[in-house]
Amino acid sequence: MNKLLISADRVIAGPSDQVTSEGAVLIESGKVTVVGATADLDASVDARVPRLRCPGATLMPGLIDCHVHLAFDAGPDPIGAVAGADPGELSTAMADRAAQMLAAGVTTVRDLGDRDALTVVLRASIDSGAHVGPRIVAATAPLTSRGGHCGFLGGEVSTDDDIRAQIARNAAAGADLIKVMASGGALTPSGPRMWEAQFTPGQLRLIVEEAERHGLGVAAHAHGSDTIAHCVAAGVRTIEHCSWRTAEGIVHDPAVVRRMVEDDVAVCRCVSGDWRLFLDQMGPERAKAMVEVILEMREAGVRFIAGTDAGVPGAHFGDYVGMLEFFASLGFAHREILDMATVDAAHALGLPDTGVLAPGKRADLIVVEGNPLTELGALRRIQHVFTAGRPVARPGK
Repeated sequence: MNKLLISADRVIAGPSDQVTSEGAVLIESGKVTVVGATADLDASVDARVPRLRCPGATLMPGLIDCHVHLAFDAGPDPIGAVAGADPGELSTAMADRAAQMLAAGVTTVRDLGDRDALTVVLRASIDSGAHVGPRIVAATAPLTSRGGHCGFLGGEVSTDDDIRAQIARNAAAGADLIKVMASGGALTPSGPRMWEAQFTPGQLRLIVEEAERHGLGVAAHAHGSDTIAHCVAAGVRTIEHCSWRTAEGIVHDPAVVRRMVEDDVAVCRCVSGDWRLFLDQMGPERAKAMVEVILEMREAGVRFIAGTDAGVPGAHFGDYVGMLEFFASLGFAHREILDMATVDAAHALGLPDTGVLAPGKRADLIVVEGNPLTELGALRRIQHVFTAGRPVARPGK
């Protein structure tokens, strides 16, 4: 009998204001079939169906990390660790990192830049059951300018024909979306500055059009204020980082923010668990400006989604909750934060079958000790993880 009834003190079905006290979820063949009160389901479900009872716990959708790099090692020299790595050794390391994320309750990851489409290979291995890991949404090689940000991943382009050819290669390799490095980045100090554009507005429109021709959306790495505006106008689905940088400081455009809301462009701020150190390094004035912009975007109705940038220096694969605590420090309500990590993330990634617990959805779910609606730290106390209905064996359990 391929069924399991899981009960807990509370079920957060999603969105996070949908809470059932003393609730239960029935899963069958990898999907959720019923969500309801434990007493009702205990009475109506065949007594032969196994029960998993979790007193003192919360049952909720699995977490989603919208921005990771499984090919990076979170060490001080990610370029060297990726560019010079043996493909077999790198693949093994990526599988280990994916398993770490799943053990931490992350049941879906969006990988936004790898080498040789290794995430596609890992995705297939996880789907077949050969490896244990989260569902992977893969971008493969990000488009970047010659000598530009993360060019070592193999996606350097110059001309319109280059752009078309690279998008076609990514699509043929099995990419789920296209990633474009629309501005420079700190990881590649020899390339353009973080606020400097790597593509013209026309090229960004071409990237979106070509991606759509292959049935793919576009995620844009964009720090520069002008570049953010160009990406939104071009029709990208998500803005990564969205730090509104200029040569003079942080300057955001409320008109562009309004366009984000109107066009449902989500923002992934890519915050790792070491965000306190990051704010200290920014200095009080710039940190204050960054926080103010985030709060103004929130007030305007921008959809924020959760992402750690796991793999870049200091962003470790097992520390998802640290990123959520950053938003709590800004005054975001726990309900908002849980939605960023589940239902809103699933919507932005175009995954209608996950992010909530409802009949017909994938049985991607976690059980945590305590109540994350009152204490985000509860998300660190993982008791059980299920991915597509399969229980995940966790270290020490």
